[in-house]
Amino acid sequence: MVKSYLRYEQKAAFGVITSIESNISYDTSGKLLLAPALDKVGVWNVRQGVCAKTLSLLTESSGPVLAVSAIAPVPSSANLIASGHADGSIRIWNFETGKCDTTLNGHKGAVTILRFNKTGSLLASGSKDNDIVLWDVLGEVGLFRLRGHRDQVTDLAFLDSGNKLVSASKDKFLRVWDLDTKHCTQIIGGHHSEVWSIDVDPDQRYLVSGSADLELRFYTIKHENVDGQSVSETTKTDTDNKDSSVENKWETLKLFGEIQRQSKDRVATVRFNKTGNLLACQAAGKTVEVYRVLDEAESKRKAKRRTNRKKEKKSSKTVDATENGNADHEPKEDGNLPMVTVSDVFKLLQTVRASKKICSISFSPVTSKNSIATLALSLNNNLLEVYSINTDSSTKTISIELQGHRSDVRSVTLSSNSTLLMSTSHNSVKIWNPSTGSCLRTIDSGYGLCSLFVPGDRYGVVGTKSGSLEIIDVRSGTSVEEVKAHTGSVQSIVSLPDGNGFVTGSTDHDVKFWEYETTKVPGQDSAHLTVSNVRTLPMNDDVIVVAVSPTGSYLAVALLNCFIEVYDLNTLKSRPRLYGHSLPVLCMDISSDGDLLVSGSADKNIRIWGLDFGDCHKSLFAHADSVTAVKFVRDTHYVFSVGKDRVVKYWDADKFELLLTLEGHHAEVWCMSISHRGDFLVTGSHDRSIRRWDRTDEPFFLEEEKEERLNKMFDADLENSLENRYLPQQELPEEGAVAVAGKKTKETLSATDKIIEALDIASEELKRMAEHEEEKRRGNGAEFRSHFTMKGLSPSEYILRAVSEVKTNDLEQTLLALPFADALKILSHLKDWSLNPDKVELVCRIATVLLQLHHNQLVATASTRPLLALLRDILHAKVKECKDTIGFNLAAMDHLKQLMASKSAAPFRDAKTKLLEIRAQQSKRVEARGDTKSQKSKKKKQKKDDGHVWS
Repeated sequence: MVKSYLRYEQKAAFGVITSIESNISYDTSGKLLLAPALDKVGVWNVRQGVCAKTLSLLTESSGPVLAVSAIAPVPSSANLIASGHADGSIRIWNFETGKCDTTLNGHKGAVTILRFNKTGSLLASGSKDNDIVLWDVLGEVGLFRLRGHRDQVTDLAFLDSGNKLVSASKDKFLRVWDLDTKHCTQIIGGHHSEVWSIDVDPDQRYLVSGSADLELRFYTIKHENVDGQSVSETTKTDTDNKDSSVENKWETLKLFGEIQRQSKDRVATVRFNKTGNLLACQAAGKTVEVYRVLDEAESKRKAKRRTNRKKEKKSSKTVDATENGNADHEPKEDGNLPMVTVSDVFKLLQTVRASKKICSISFSPVTSKNSIATLALSLNNNLLEVYSINTDSSTKTISIELQGHRSDVRSVTLSSNSTLLMSTSHNSVKIWNPSTGSCLRTIDSGYGLCSLFVPGDRYGVVGTKSGSLEIIDVRSGTSVEEVKAHTGSVQSIVSLPDGNGFVTGSTDHDVKFWEYETTKVPGQDSAHLTVSNVRTLPMNDDVIVVAVSPTGSYLAVALLNCFIEVYDLNTLKSRPRLYGHSLPVLCMDISSDGDLLVSGSADKNIRIWGLDFGDCHKSLFAHADSVTAVKFVRDTHYVFSVGKDRVVKYWDADKFELLLTLEGHHAEVWCMSISHRGDFLVTGSHDRSIRRWDRTDEPFFLEEEKEERLNKMFDADLENSLENRYLPQQELPEEGAVAVAGKKTKETLSATDKIIEALDIASEELKRMAEHEEEKRRGNGAEFRSHFTMKGLSPSEYILRAVSEVKTNDLEQTLLALPFADALKILSHLKDWSLNPDKVELVCRIATVLLQLHHNQLVATASTRPLLALLRDILHAKVKECKDTIGFNLAAMDHLKQLMASKSAAPFRDAKTKLLEIRAQQSKRVEARGDTKSQKSKKKKQKKDDGHVWS
């Protein structure tokens, strides 16, 4: 009989607050902070410091989930966000329901940046594959792909006034793309290193770009009037020079100036706040420089003061200055306004310094009463901080840190009843609830390398890098005592079977036996646990790991010299040495019956040994990198192993077969612990995450699993097929190019197969119907019964159902793989499908795509001309009908909007427009004031007495 096994699957991941590779962002309300945590997105309530929701694909896919590499909130919606992933896919999430609404596939590399336009209808995505893809968010379809950059795209910015897009890349260039013509209209150089970030202020006056250069570069944005004439804000163009006007016709961005940065690190992010009065420049270090952005009136006043100061200096230097000479300058000042420079608009306000390296920043869209802005930072030590920015200082208001370690998780240990989990890191010990993933206690400690729960689960013992043993009181969350145990680091700690003590191994060449004792605190009635050394076993090399058989028979010690020494636990007599590993043994475990020992080594192999005679049963190539932990499932010969190759593997030690490969971690896996019943295991990793893998009730067979692994290998090789792998890469034109947005995936190929299958079944059904009609004419009036696969549908409806099941984003690539004969069959059914008003948009898309793909063959085939002429007449009429319906509905909604606005002053009132009108009126009043001599003298006196009030 074929043996079956039970499958293990990842059920939970916790311990990560924010990941290094992605950016953070506030939602549109400013109450929630969105922080990617490896393969999921945490939605944090900033005030409460609680993770309100987690967006994860664990429930939707059983395969490996790739990390989130970029996020962006949808501006027009309060509960939608977009996330870009390491495999190039983009997902639109509803974080109220916690579900993924849309998946868009278009990139071949990790998504590096996501940007929405103001209305939220268009999404631009940049990637490590050097491409930019424009997506229609409402239609859930890719519009087109922009190619031209020679290195990965680092940032994007929409210029909504001219329907343009600006992109930055590591190839040191900025490109301006016209989204109407789908071509690059301007290439901007000037940076001496990779451009890492760009941003546009809300009023779209300036664009700022940051690189590894010591300066921030600012550009003015040229807008277009209704007449099509270009207007540049804050700068004056020389209208007399016709050559320059012709030359600057396509110039959207014009260099405004440069500002010297304070930090010498490269720029990581530049972002304006929502009101546009602040600019934050995050360096790839510990600082964020915050600049104040002056409005037009303030910057003009500052420029005027600057020019006046220059004139005063000149007049003081010239010996022959007279009153007549001064009078000559006055009409020039009135006639010519002073030129506004970049230093007149942007002024360094302050520098925010964090405790660790900053990974990402985000301005809150809502400003609190006591500050001018709120800035959130994500740090590289798994920490979120929120700062309140004032005019003179910045204060840290909130720090989210309890739900994760600051560095690698070096050891994990489950309690005897598997209800508590203890994890250690470089400076703390945390107690978790493994079922919910909530952190119950955090205790400051040394660098913990190993740990165990004392029987009774009231105390824990942690072995540190400094060689001490720290005793932790689990209930109170305090460190009770620190015992200096070894002169070297404590590498391994394992409990004795009788529960009265434990054994430690260290790099000081000693294996020590310890017993538990209870001591009273002087002056108090309470007592606490302590330990005492009862025996010491000296070794001839560094001890890497120690293992004790659950039966109490053997003690195994792995040394740095690649040998495993085995001793009788009671007498400490030496038994046959186990050798065979070519590199040091990093981990080992003994089965519950004491028959088998499994060891994992830096040579990437695991070896299964028999302890009776010390023979090696089997050596298995287990991982692609060092094996860091191995554990037997209790009362079985099943083994779990983890390694630096980020995977968890499940083995049968009797059959020497690999059962399962579990993927999920994003960095080296350091440690592992299995529950006493074997119903789940917990792993800790360099990516700071702790993951729980549960045993399910789903059985699987060994041969089926092998076949599935082979299929996955073939599927992974699908994109890099032989015909594409060795083709020379296409040379991209310098001015940029446009291409198809979609990407061929397994889903598109399977959708093509389903459509072809539906066409074949429908054609067979049509033959049966024709034969039945022929029989009917001959007088055989038997009732026609459709085939059961048709599910009661007509052939045309059956094909339409198969086509409708294809995702909108995959339709183009699906039709691309159809043969010409099948494409003709689909075209012949479009007339019937267009009668359904709900399918007119789908029918038009199918017709357009097929005509573009097979244009030459359709034109050359005479039999298709009547069909194309018929479709032209039908589709034009149907599209006009839909357009009229939509126009009528829009007009009705606009009428309702006006009615509601007239009844109430609250809804549909644009407060921002009002504010801009008030500001414009104030600036006009300031400019309209007469600039008389008396007013000038008063202003000069006020400057001398009070200093620069404007600053």
